[in-house]
Amino acid sequence: MADDLFDLSGKVALITGGSRGLGLQMARAFASHGADLIIASRKLDACEAAAEEVRAMGRRAKAYAVHAGRWAEMDRLIEDAYADFGRIDILVNNAGMSPAVPSHEVTEQLFDSVLSLNFKGPFRLASQVAKRMADGEGGVIINISSTGALVPLPRVVPYSGAKAALNAMTVSLAHEYGPKVRVNSISAGPFLTDISKAWTEEAREKSDNALGRPGRPEEIVTAALFLASPKSSFVTGAVVRVDGGQN
Repeated sequence: MADDLFDLSGKVALITGGSRGLGLQMARAFASHGADLIIASRKLDACEAAAEEVRAMGRRAKAYAVHAGRWAEMDRLIEDAYADFGRIDILVNNAGMSPAVPSHEVTEQLFDSVLSLNFKGPFRLASQVAKRMADGEGGVIINISSTGALVPLPRVVPYSGAKAALNAMTVSLAHEYGPKVRVNSISAGPFLTDISKAWTEEAREKSDNALGRPGRPEEIVTAALFLASPKSSFVTGAVVRVDGGQN
């Protein structure tokens, strides 16, 4: 792949929430550019289906069933991934959820669940993998954040807060584990993933951004490839907005 602008040959990428939506699009893209894949999410059958797609592209892939908000399961995922592949070159913290609930109706259980999946788990995974990367040959971490961290939105306060923490973590880890480890965030706007099935027809067609529409899942790919590849060698601690020009 000498002529491949985003050549990932020989790299191993781990993607949480990699069995559907934006995670699956990134898994397909990384594999098409030469990377082997570790695909993790709650449902093993969905991960295995995604892994089969990657194998059909001639790459190595393995599926892992984990809850991305639990530290013990993140630790087990890391141990298993290094045992099976020997390395992680690219980590994508993509797993997340954003239930819309009036703030006065948010229970403590829901609050803790949202923060665990969107910040607590990603912190554990990123910090532990970053240390291994820094002690080894280096690597890249991409945290999938949200415009909800930058633009005030009603009914998703715990989610927005967790994603804001994820952005702060991105900058902190970039300084703590650089220069061998680069850490960046993608601030994703509204995308037509599985979650959009619950949207109104108008919301699926129009959006309050400069492009006037939500994004197609494949439109996350180029930003992810850029940040994962050596072509972004001078980019770290950045929050890259892929949101159609969100206000």
